[in-house]
Amino acid sequence: MLTLGMGRHRDGRRIPIVRDFGTNVARIKPPYAEIMRSLFHPAMEDVRPDAILHALSDPNRAAIFARIMRAGCVEACSAVSALGDRVIPKSSLSTHFKVLREAGLIRSARHGVEMRNESRYAEVEARFPGLLGAIINAYASGACDGSPGAGPSAPAE
Repeated sequence: MLTLGMGRHRDGRRIPIVRDFGTNVARIKPPYAEIMRSLFHPAMEDVRPDAILHALSDPNRAAIFARIMRAGCVEACSAVSALGDRVIPKSSLSTHFKVLREAGLIRSARHGVEMRNESRYAEVEARFPGLLGAIINAYASGACDGSPGAGPSAPAE
């Protein structure tokens, strides 16, 4: 694509006019935010316990969720890429965040090139009392794989 100049959007913003190679057509390029897919966040009444159990059945996802939950604030994706002595590849990390988001455990928002995540622990706990605490505590005690302390650790609520 070749930028030919600047045009005006319907709301008055200045945006680039581009020409696609191989065509004789010049068009207005939509802003990046308009071509990005919006993220799916289920309403709390649509969150199902089987989706939560599936999302937290993977030890990496459970560790990611525990870290976001412990932080108590918005965490960038890159802040949780290292779990202990291993680093999770970006492709796997984005899949883990998608599963956690679609299960209703986290809320994600784009901030420039960064994706920020916050825990929905309080909302989920209000809908399913004790579920998340039991799962995280089971990982912390090592009950899930037989080795003590192998999973995510979070303070017991």
